[in-house]
Amino acid sequence: MTDTAIRSELDADGILLLTIDVPGQSMNVITPEVSRDLAAAIERLKTDPAVKGAVLTSGKASGFMAGADLKGMGGLIGGGAIPAGKSKMAALFDSVFQLNKLLRDLETCGKPVAAAVNGLALGGGLEFILACHYRVIADNPKITLGLPEVMVGLFPGAGGTQRLPRLMGIQPALMYLLQGKNMSPQEALGFGVAQAVVPAADVVATAKAWVKANPTKGVQPWDEKSFKFPGGPATGLNPGFAQIFVGGTAMTHVNAGDNMNAPKAILSAVYEGTQVPMDTAIRIESKYFAKVVADPQAGNMIRSLFVSKQAAEKGARRPKNVAPSPAKKIGMLGAGLMGAGIAMVSAQAGIEVVLLDRDQAAADKGKQYTADRLAKKRTDPAKSQAVLDRIHTTTDYSDLKGCDLIIEAVFETREIKAGVTKATEAVVGADTIFGSNTSTLPITGLADAWSKPENFIGIHFFSPVEKMPLVEIIVGKKTGAEAIAKALDYVAAIRKTPIVVNDSRGFYTSRCFGTYVQEGLALLGEGTVPALIENVGKQMGMPVGPLAVNDEVGLDLSYKVGQQTKADLGDAYKPGPADAVITRMHELGRQGRKNAKGFYVYPEGGKKSLWPELSATVAGGLADDQPTPAAVKERLLYRQLVECARCFAEGVLETPEDGDLGAIFGWGFAPFTGGPFSHMDTVGIATVVATLDRLAQAHGERFSSPQLLRDMAAAGDTFYGRAAQKKAA
Repeated sequence: MTDTAIRSELDADGILLLTIDVPGQSMNVITPEVSRDLAAAIERLKTDPAVKGAVLTSGKASGFMAGADLKGMGGLIGGGAIPAGKSKMAALFDSVFQLNKLLRDLETCGKPVAAAVNGLALGGGLEFILACHYRVIADNPKITLGLPEVMVGLFPGAGGTQRLPRLMGIQPALMYLLQGKNMSPQEALGFGVAQAVVPAADVVATAKAWVKANPTKGVQPWDEKSFKFPGGPATGLNPGFAQIFVGGTAMTHVNAGDNMNAPKAILSAVYEGTQVPMDTAIRIESKYFAKVVADPQAGNMIRSLFVSKQAAEKGARRPKNVAPSPAKKIGMLGAGLMGAGIAMVSAQAGIEVVLLDRDQAAADKGKQYTADRLAKKRTDPAKSQAVLDRIHTTTDYSDLKGCDLIIEAVFETREIKAGVTKATEAVVGADTIFGSNTSTLPITGLADAWSKPENFIGIHFFSPVEKMPLVEIIVGKKTGAEAIAKALDYVAAIRKTPIVVNDSRGFYTSRCFGTYVQEGLALLGEGTVPALIENVGKQMGMPVGPLAVNDEVGLDLSYKVGQQTKADLGDAYKPGPADAVITRMHELGRQGRKNAKGFYVYPEGGKKSLWPELSATVAGGLADDQPTPAAVKERLLYRQLVECARCFAEGVLETPEDGDLGAIFGWGFAPFTGGPFSHMDTVGIATVVATLDRLAQAHGERFSSPQLLRDMAAAGDTFYGRAAQKKAA
């Protein structure tokens, strides 16, 4: 196999066609070989008089380029050997500036270079084409262009923060840079990011024609003396310039708080870089890029949000030597909110669904859920009907015959679940894989109702199913490899991200997410100002405050789960400080959003607000001595961290990757940390233990460190360090 990443072909007109085709990759990414071959092509452009210009395109059917090879970012982030006389940051700057300088060399080579974009161009892929003098995009609505690096804790580091504002204007460019938004070919054309949109078969010919017709156009607009920024100059002479950054800073604070490094770096790089010439601007960009890369936040986010996520979706936890077992027809027991959502995503994936409920009206309502959402999305009527035709509603268990996977999503009580499980086995037989969507009840106990417990597994979805990306696969004590493989193959088919955990009450996600809510209720019960609890929850990076999320889940469900847990554990049950709050709300008939009465009030047609009588009702009033925001944050955070650590210590979790993915995508644990295990590694296990010891002394044993953490602290271990050693062994 050749290691050539860019093929060169000179035509009779002297136009050099540069085709990016990275070997061994389904999608082009920026590798050392790509940089090497591009540098050689630029040198040829500069020195070979036979070459009149160049066209840059892709040899991959999958797209133009997906950007940097994030899997290879570890070496950059971790740092390599530091040259003599260089500081660590200086060496890092030199490293990250190489690609920036390379693309600057491309646009200043003196000859016209056009990009023929035949597929998606994201991240560094878009930065490559922005460094070309002319950009023609294939007219295909599936093609997207964008700079999504901020979504994984990075930002464009190859000129993207400088060229995009110079092409489309500072304000619209910031919207794309800060939000990681993508644009279509037509949007790119409208913003001046592309100069032509043509049929896919004509992109290379169109690009070549422009190069041939414009032999002297090898200069970028921003290198012309007459250049003006779209929307006004980037100077104090333009009042709108300052206003853009005042507004942009405020919006960034609202969306990311003070937690994310990359958005703040983007604002700084754009603000400073747009006021100076391009050669200085790209150095400013690389300075901020090096600062972001040097912080552990970027590495943690890349690992969890990209590397671990991709590995999970490609079957990292799938049992080896088990043949593929795609689900062709599933039985969906229960047509409520969860069952209807599962039916929808399954039918959209081309899977036949038998949607069963206690009466036909309930089953039909579950199918209508799909119809309503497809209509809201304005899906093509023919495609919508094809999806709906795959969902067959019924009340008759005999209609489940022929299903190769059953998923149960009925009421969260052991007796009801056992009843539908037995009724199903009577029809489909125990050799069929049965999955329960329970959110708290141990799978091993539920499997008692299925005569072959090796074929019983937990398949835990999150609401709303069509939007939430995670599925938690729960392995009972007797669950077999075939059931695990079947569940993971099904999750892959519906394009969700799976984690695999072992059995426990609440498993991993519900158990650990519950601690965030419970600690919020504990604070409330102590007389803490409710708004302080809620605002700190959001400021620490959680999607919503603990009281608001409990309202969404349903206070009645929290009460029922608590009662079932008490019944199951008997004398072993240990009440917590949240119990009294939930019991009091139950007595008052406050169920949350579902009946417009919870910790919040929900006026018809108005905005929800915290119930004014909340503190007086559940805590007897506000405490005189209120905790600081930092103290509230510490309790909300460390109550989650210690429970995550316990799950690892007890074997519920087997890998830190599953723990971080499950936390971020399951209950919205602060994404900027990379997940609870990445966060504990970054803070230092010894620091975590010391903090927990202090909190346990002040607030009780729910903060007590498991012995695993103490052992790791003593040994100087990390979760990911241990995982790497285990893999190496």
